[in-house]
Amino acid sequence: MLQYILAEHPFFVATGALYAAAAGFYAAAWRSTRALVGRAATALLCAALAFNAGLIVERWIEAGRAPFKSLFESLVFFAFTTGVVYLAFERLYRTRVFGALAALLTLALLGYALGKWDAEIVKLPPALQSAWFVPHVVVYFVGYAAVALAALLAAVQLLAPRVPLLQRLTTLRAGTILTGKALDLEQMTYELIRFGFVLLTVGLLVGSVWAKSAWGDFWVWDPKENWSLVTWLVYGAYLHLRKVRGWRGDRAAWLVLLGFAVVMFTYLGMSMLPTAEESAHVYTG
Repeated sequence: MLQYILAEHPFFVATGALYAAAAGFYAAAWRSTRALVGRAATALLCAALAFNAGLIVERWIEAGRAPFKSLFESLVFFAFTTGVVYLAFERLYRTRVFGALAALLTLALLGYALGKWDAEIVKLPPALQSAWFVPHVVVYFVGYAAVALAALLAAVQLLAPRVPLLQRLTTLRAGTILTGKALDLEQMTYELIRFGFVLLTVGLLVGSVWAKSAWGDFWVWDPKENWSLVTWLVYGAYLHLRKVRGWRGDRAAWLVLLGFAVVMFTYLGMSMLPTAEESAHVYTG
């Protein structure tokens, strides 16, 4: 399989190589005092995203539909949305500290997609042939990208006191932090979750309108619908509890990680449920 992909799909390989190069340059920026290293890392990530977008467009043209049906297609799109959200995060907070982790996450998503390679074009079932299909998927995966990055920050927050390298990330002042200000990991995590929660809410609403047009009811208790609701409730609880005394620091970070674990189960683990075959939303490729 790997030799086939290397020979027949060099564009996919080049995308992964650019993500890997971006991760390397972001990591180098942790130690380098030259701003050029950090800028090169950002440029490489932008190039990787351009190639990633090319993969999506290529598949869209080949399939004659939005390439969001199979697990392989969704993983390629997830990698793209994660990179885009990270770049917005980098620009907003003017820091490249977490660029290596974000680039490695996108690379991991592409690597997992490699194991789920789907050369055959699958037609959409009638229920998915809807104008709601694209906005529903796009909103959800941008939201997933935001909470994935929040989970990375929460993990750094929990591990930093125990791992010297991660502790050092929050105090760098070279090409990684452009403002010279200390990083507030918990506040940054909160902002990402708040943004992601809005998108998850919109995704639920769009999905319910879609369900009404496809099946006649706003909520049909599909297994994936139920777990999407669980995800929404976990993050809603985080946003609420953050205002409650005692729910800051490590406890809040653990709740963020719990929320992301639920997201990953909703996305990747649904096929393990006995009721998975009853769902039109479960990725089985």
